[in-house]
Amino acid sequence: MSTVRSDYLVIGSGLAGLFAAIEAAKHGRVALVTKRQVEECNTVWAQGGISCVMAEINGGDSFETHVLDTLEAGAGLCNEEVVRAIVAAAPARIRDLIDLGVNFTTRGEVDHACPEEIKDQYDLTREGGHSERRILHAGDITGAELIRALAAYARRHPNIVIFENLHAVDLITTRRLGWDDPQDQCLGAYILDNESGRVRTFLASHTLLACGGAGKVYQFTTNPDTATGDGIAMACRAGADIANMEFFQFHPTCLFHHEVKNFLISEAVRGEGAVLKVIKKGRLVEFMDKYHALGSLAPRDIVARAIDRELKESGQKCVYLDIRQRDTEYLQRRFPKIFETLKNLGIDMAKDLIPVVPAAHYCCGGVKTGIDGAVDLISRLYAIGETACTGLHGANRLASNSLLEAVVMAHEAIAHSLTAPVSDSLRQRQENAVPQWTSGKAVDSDEQVVITHNWQEIRSFMWDYVGIFRTTKRLQRAKRRIRSIQNEIELYYWNFLITPDLIELRSLACIGELIIDSALSRRESLGLHYNLDFPECSASPQPSILKRIKD
Repeated sequence: MSTVRSDYLVIGSGLAGLFAAIEAAKHGRVALVTKRQVEECNTVWAQGGISCVMAEINGGDSFETHVLDTLEAGAGLCNEEVVRAIVAAAPARIRDLIDLGVNFTTRGEVDHACPEEIKDQYDLTREGGHSERRILHAGDITGAELIRALAAYARRHPNIVIFENLHAVDLITTRRLGWDDPQDQCLGAYILDNESGRVRTFLASHTLLACGGAGKVYQFTTNPDTATGDGIAMACRAGADIANMEFFQFHPTCLFHHEVKNFLISEAVRGEGAVLKVIKKGRLVEFMDKYHALGSLAPRDIVARAIDRELKESGQKCVYLDIRQRDTEYLQRRFPKIFETLKNLGIDMAKDLIPVVPAAHYCCGGVKTGIDGAVDLISRLYAIGETACTGLHGANRLASNSLLEAVVMAHEAIAHSLTAPVSDSLRQRQENAVPQWTSGKAVDSDEQVVITHNWQEIRSFMWDYVGIFRTTKRLQRAKRRIRSIQNEIELYYWNFLITPDLIELRSLACIGELIIDSALSRRESLGLHYNLDFPECSASPQPSILKRIKD
């Protein structure tokens, strides 16, 4: 059957997508589409945890303190109303996750010698930019535990049908179809079956983009290969506003090792006492205290820039995390995955320094929405999680706020969908008048090298010209290259049958251009965006919103 009909179409199987599907299944039929297996998503790679004020455990913490930490990290660009709403919603959403079977680590699991009366309390850790211990975690595999529990629940639910190895191509909107409606509306999406090569039509009353981030636009990233920004790119092509794409977060501590790529050394390692050090003139020295009062626990933008500067000054290839003050037993319990991975590479966390470098990690920009994920210019379309830009993160995301945002947005999006029922006339027209995908005169490609070459070139110049430190000249050079590549891709796209690789390349080119355009439009340095030609920040920073030309 080439057409799939449901009440909700959820594209993406990370925390935002799975939680949205589970919430939506209370109200109707759900089609959840993911381009690989459900468990192969960005969330799985999350190590640190999910932020939430747990006053019953840490009486010194409060919503207000969490809000202030978030605003401080966001460099004045956060939407304070959104920040307050998401922080306040955290305890209820954490309870939901626990009810769905998520097992967060308790204090007794980390410290066998802790008093009996607190052994069952959740163990809270601290990460960069947080003034209190408020991060719930599941060892150092929090993301994997979240997906384990939610995927198992979703697979059992009778109202959820999971479609794996399918790749979203484009949104179906009334404007795209040429319908004369006063408000553009999303009707679903055209989706490629990766195995058959056939494009199927998915129709739904409500469509949710939960496609994750876009770290693969950079040469060095902590993200998996699936993080190609497909949701942002599809929404952009459909005419949605895109905001704050210049703020791409570089995680300060990606493992530097020739045998392993993309392996993150969680910020929680620094939260438990690790200190950043660099070799200068043959001596191992600490350096973060001269950059920020919080030292190695400073916000990520500051730490990443500091590391980059220290590497350039010292000529070293990496800096080091030093947590040798902690014993083996503690590190094995607290960071089992990191400890085992490093041990297999010949690095003993309790005895050896851990080599690290910054790498692209998180997209603070995305489809402009509110906390409910609703896309203003296209009704019945939602963007949630890393695909969206609510204003929570501002110019720099506070550690472990992303998983919180994902689960809160998913809940709010489904609640909003209940206030926007579909009329019978539109439903009937949707059923009868949406055409099937047609490939026209496109043929199989005999030049796959175009895809691989352009993929490599985009990632290379994005790293060199649009990375941690930028200049206007570098950005302009990147703009010329991305426009040339965009023209090649569009010509290729219409002449040859689509493949998963082509879809992802098309997405990456779109993401690259959005980041470059946003960076060029901001003539100041703010948070994650640092332009050497404009080192000062204005007194009243404003969000950067790209209003795309509708196709």
